Amino acid sequence: MKKLTILTGAGISAESGIKTFRDGDGLWENHSIPDVASPEGWRKDRELVLEFYNQRRRQIHEVEPNNAHKLIADLEKYFDVQIITQNIDDLHERAGSKNIIHLHGELLKSCSCNNKSLIYDQKEDINIGDKAEDGAQLRPLIVWFGEEVPLMKEATEKAKEADIFLVIGTSLQVYPAAGLLHDIKDDCLLIVINPNETGFGYGQRAVVMKETATKGMKLLFDKLVNLAE
Repeated sequence: MKKLTILTGAGISAESGIKTFRDGDGLWENHSIPDVASPEGWRKDRELVLEFYNQRRRQIHEVEPNNAHKLIADLEKYFDVQIITQNIDDLHERAGSKNIIHLHGELLKSCSCNNKSLIYDQKEDINIGDKAEDGAQLRPLIVWFGEEVPLMKEATEKAKEADIFLVIGTSLQVYPAAGLLHDIKDDCLLIVINPNETGFGYGQRAVVMKETATKGMKLLFDKLVNLAE
């Protein structure tokens, strides 16, 4: 089977009702990004950070995978599919996809704030005083701005192996994730689905579809299946 690697961003989850923070005002749900998504913010106000992610976690229990998530899962019948997502929700998993790298962490997991290798399933709120087995406060298993992206090496290897590299719903403004496009093979087919200009320099290489994730995947699905044959 041909190797299809798919990089997804906030645009695919937005169609399920999950708000994005890159809407031009520099805020995420009325909070400054550094206040809720950085080690400095965590040191400054743990209670604020925990409640912010508690709200995000409650929200994903209320939304469902959309048709784009489901069509991506269906592609596993035809390709060796690897998803690399910048999203912290579990919508790809719930749609049925099997191989998923969460570059920026997972909202439904927590870890020790002193040892990120101590990881726990986290479907409910995290509160001040909730401890890991090492006695440290639990925090969301999220890669905050300024932190190392631990799965980047694995994602890079998957990008290098791809016969087809599909980008859906990401502005390609966040690094190192956007840099994955520089790692694909010269003969790899690059397809981008995004309704907005990304500002990323594909040159003439990419097939660009200026569509939402759901509409773009609906238009692309049969064409991709034909490429698998």
